Amino acid sequence: MNIDWAALGSVFGVSLGASVGLVALFTLGIAGLSRREAASNRGESALVATAGAYACFALCAAAVAYGISLIVS
Repeated sequence: MNIDWAALGSVFGVSLGASVGLVALFTLGIAGLSRREAASNRGESALVATAGAYACFALCAAAVAYGISLIVS
């Protein structure tokens, strides 16, 4: 039995990077929605925060859909 350590390390690195990136995007989306709530309490417009939050959530959904498509096909 021979283990290709370089390939295993590559898969680990890509998985770690994708996981951290996905969590960071989701966190930015939640932070954007929090800023929207804070701005609405102050009576200000929070269109940019809302659009940014929805964009982050859309990117998260796209990444998950891409991962599922890789697994299924």
